[in-house]
Amino acid sequence: QVQLVESGGGLVQAGGSLRPSCAASRRTFSNYAMGWFLQTSGKEREFVAAISWSSDNTDYADSVKGRFTISRDNAKNMVYLQMNSLKPEDTAVYYCAYGRHQFSSLWNLRRDPDNYWGQGTQVTVSS
Repeated sequence: QVQLVESGGGLVQAGGSLRPSCAASRRTFSNYAMGWFLQTSGKEREFVAAISWSSDNTDYADSVKGRFTISRDNAKNMVYLQMNSLKPEDTAVYYCAYGRHQFSSLWNLRRDPDNYWGQGTQVTVSS
């Protein structure tokens, strides 16, 4: 069974930091690109960041470049999102996602992630 469990969100003041985590259950986790997406009320999920299966390549939405860093630990089946210099507009529920196929590109993950979603983790940034 494919499961994704996000944690590590919270309430922080503008300028602060958070580091959400995602625990993935797939035995072949290390073969998949992984990404983070956000969703605000009434809107569709938006791409935030992605990392290749080998951690060699990363991709970021323009709005988070230079502030957020995605990383992964294949030995632990974990993906992380280091969020620095947070802004009120970063407030959202954050979800992690698999690429749709093993060894898929970050370009594909950004536009068409696999359709497994966890419960997400709420990030709230106060001004």
